[in-house]
Amino acid sequence: MKKSVSLLLLLLSASWLSARADDLPTVGTPYKLRPGDEFLLAYRITPEFNQDVTLGPDGHANLYIVGDVQLSGLTLQQAHDLIIQKEASRLNQPELSIVMKDFDKPFVIVSGEVVLPGRILVRQELTALQAVMLAGGFKETAKDTQVLVYRRLGQGDLAEVHEINLHRIRKKAQLQNDMLLQPGDMLMIPVNKVEHVQRYVRLNPFGLGYNLSAI
Repeated sequence: MKKSVSLLLLLLSASWLSARADDLPTVGTPYKLRPGDEFLLAYRITPEFNQDVTLGPDGHANLYIVGDVQLSGLTLQQAHDLIIQKEASRLNQPELSIVMKDFDKPFVIVSGEVVLPGRILVRQELTALQAVMLAGGFKETAKDTQVLVYRRLGQGDLAEVHEINLHRIRKKAQLQNDMLLQPGDMLMIPVNKVEHVQRYVRLNPFGLGYNLSAI
């Protein structure tokens, strides 16, 4: 049993480490624009309106023709359609392409008792155990029976906390019980058991330097 579990984990790890690093993330759903994304608005018939755009921290873009537009959270197709709709009163059937130049690549953070803590890019579906393996695996000091996953709720600093027993999942090959991660999640692998896990915490700020406070 132990050999079959080890082989299964090895195959999972190998498939992830050999994943191709595409320019655009492939998480299973269309990419949605985020603050800080950079793209080009390219007009085929009226190139004089071409514009390099960077989404501000509030997700808004200041466009030449229509002014301030909220684009964060939209797919490229949705952003295209919204801009065309707003330009309809100024331009006659504009032909617009949106070309991504730089973007906030989706990631999760693995911290605590792993070999290589830090960011893990999310290129396809990613579980908690896979994220730990991509971070070099558990250290001997890791409390793998109590892995904490912090998931931000909405755009604020509030996060929900989930507990996972990855020891049971990896030792008994209960992969169906593994947790599917979302971009922005943080995994924390403690040394000792955390006695009082708060259901919700505040993240200040939400990034590599997490500062967690109970509410």
